[in-house]
Formats: sequence, structure tokens, C-alpha cells
Amino acid sequence: MNKIVSKELFSENVVKLEVEAPLIAKARKAGHFVIVRAGEKGERVPLTIASSDTTKGTITLVIQNVGKSSRKICALNEGEYITDVVGPLGKATHIENFGTVVCACGGVGTAPMLPIAEAMKKAGNKVIVVLAARTKDLVILEKEMKAFADEVIVMTDDGSYGNKGLVTNGVESVINREKVDLCVTIGPAVMMKFVSILTKKYNVPTVASLNTIMVDGTGMCGACRITVGGKTKFVCVDGPEFDAHQVDFDEMMIRLNSYKHLE
Repeated sequence: MNKIVSKELFSENVVKLEVEAPLIAKARKAGHFVIVRAGEKGERVPLTIASSDTTKGTITLVIQNVGKSSRKICALNEGEYITDVVGPLGKATHIENFGTVVCACGGVGTAPMLPIAEAMKKAGNKVIVVLAARTKDLVILEKEMKAFADEVIVMTDDGSYGNKGLVTNGVESVINREKVDLCVTIGPAVMMKFVSILTKKYNVPTVASLNTIMVDGTGMCGACRITVGGKTKFVCVDGPEFDAHQVDFDEMMIRLNSYKHLE
């Protein structure tokens, strides 16, 4: 049982929870995730760790209310408990001094991008964050990103805040003005697909952090399998980050939509 020590509403459907998990807080690195379960018969939900506080022994999770299981987690309040929090899982982000790194994130993908932007900056990179959302009310963690990034470019679909356009418009504007050595992208699968298509056109190495369906998180069930460079990979143990130019995003999106009718 893991106690919720604070809860914050980013929007009607996006919640930030700070959860007691001292061992995970101590061990986690950028890119790691946990699997969370609410209730003894609850579904196992993978969530990337947005940040941690080793002094308090807590980790921060950002959850989007999109289905029955995420609704149960989002409904929990400060002082209540999450049944299980297992992790850290997956492989940590490869961090080094690449040069100029563009972090392209959309929606709740901004949360797992935060520790990556921080780690990239501490490694000596110039970090430019392109933060995208459908509308102003859905922009999250902008202030926190500015603490680590050299520049934060906000894109909104409707132009209600920042620049009007898609995340790809923001990424391309950066590529057109300066040399980009690496792009990291996190967000909806379709967003990552088009970021990948764009960066491949400009020969910019790109890493995508994938958010597939998971069950056990150990590579045994095969629910998170994807195709990368023509080979089968498992996001939970081989990822969650892969060479975006090698990922079969179309296959991934088909698998992601398999259980939409049940949500």
C-alpha cells in the first residue's frame, strides 16, 4: 500500500499525485516507469515517473482519466492509498552530451519528459522543449520545464496559448534555424509517428518513449510487444525508449485501439 501525500488537478481529466515510495524514489532514473494498481482486482496501469523526492521518499505520477482503471486512480485523494506501486521498471534514458536536444512532448507526455529534460541539461546539452496541447487549459508543467530548458516553445492546436499549430510545426522551426543533434518525443502514438517522419526527413536521430498496453511488466505476457526495425520488442523490458525511425507506429496504434470499446 502506497499513501498519496498530495493531489493536484492539472485539468478536469489530468491529475498529479505525489505518492510514498521511498525505495523507488531512491532508485529511479529518467525514463523509468512504474505499474500501479488501485484495488485488489484492479487493472495494472503503467505510468512514467515524472519526478521524485528522495528526502520525502516520494514519486510524482501524472495520470490522464481515459478509462475505468485510470478513473479509479484519479478518484483517490490525499491520505488514501494506492494498492500497489511496482518499479522502477524499464530501461533508463541514455543520457550524454549530444549537443542540442529537442524534447517534443504532447499532452500528459510532458510529465515523463520533465526528468529527461532535466537530465539532458545536467549532462551539458542545450535543451529546447516543444510543449504541445490541444488548448491552453491542457498545457501542463510549463513552469517546471523552464527551470531546466534553455527554451520552451508552446504549441496549441487552437492558438489559445503560445503558437498556433502542432508539435511538428514547433520542432521544424527549431530544425530550420539551428543544428539539432537529437530529438526525444513522448506523447500520443500518432504525434510521435509524425514527429518521427519529420525528423527522419532532416536526418535528426530520434528517440520515442512508447506507451503501450502492459500487464505484468516483465516481458512474459507479450501485451506490450511492438515491431522495431522488423524485430519484435517488448516495451516493458526492452524500452520504453526506442529508435523512433525504426518503430512500426501503425501496428502500435492498432494494438492500442484493441480495447477502446471496453473503456
